[in-house]
Amino acid sequence: MTDAPPIIDAWIQHPTPAFMREPMFATLLRWMGVDRVPDELPLELTIAALDVAGVARALMTAWWGPRGPLLSNDEVASWVRRYPTRLVGVASVDLHRPMAAVRELRRCVRELGFRALRVLPWLWQLPPDDRRYYPLYAECIELGIPFCLQVGHAGPLLPSEPGRPIPYLDTVAAEFPELRIVGGHIGYPWTEEMIAMATKYPNVHIDTSAYKPSRYPPRLVEFMRGHGRRKVLFGSNFPMIQPAACLLPHQLEGLGLDDEARALFLHGNAARVFGL
Repeated sequence: MTDAPPIIDAWIQHPTPAFMREPMFATLLRWMGVDRVPDELPLELTIAALDVAGVARALMTAWWGPRGPLLSNDEVASWVRRYPTRLVGVASVDLHRPMAAVRELRRCVRELGFRALRVLPWLWQLPPDDRRYYPLYAECIELGIPFCLQVGHAGPLLPSEPGRPIPYLDTVAAEFPELRIVGGHIGYPWTEEMIAMATKYPNVHIDTSAYKPSRYPPRLVEFMRGHGRRKVLFGSNFPMIQPAACLLPHQLEGLGLDDEARALFLHGNAARVFGL
């Protein structure tokens, strides 16, 4: 498709050495086949990975956990400034300090130009219906940005229960119908729950980060082909998976998407949800 719209990757992060050396990522490094983290990982490494895959724009996320920022909002903002046509900032904040978190989110959107908030429930061991998220949901609605999170099992060796969509995220979607929600990592092994939520709620979406097309559950593929074609966004979760490995032509063709569904999956849904 020579006239296909440019690909948008809904979830990447730049792998700084400090980030990659976090002990909780040891399991992921083994999955990636990485024995040693280099002392330098320039931003151009990430841009090159996008280039190889033909990804035009990527949502680059900050990380904040209970011990503080792993990838700070200001770091992400500095990378976006270097590649403003390629990278889009996604904020992260400190759940343990709700008002400071709201103020930081406002700063990220109004001053740094970020387009979403992302929080990882497994990292905090707090499901998304915990009271500490609620001021942020209200602020996301006021700022007109999506709330993004991980759904499904935790890759690192931490309990996965906070990532189960029903009842936790289901409660949030019911109580905040105006909130745009993007559940990343397809929700496995509870993908059926995410599909049910994306069917039920107009503002709930799924992104495919952390999975190659060959590993998408059959029910998700069926959803993408049919009534869920406007609900699923492409994502890679770089550096855990190379974007190019998620966009191999034979794997994409194997999904059996028609031209409209393919364009929505690779570009249109992310452009709409993130206001790009």
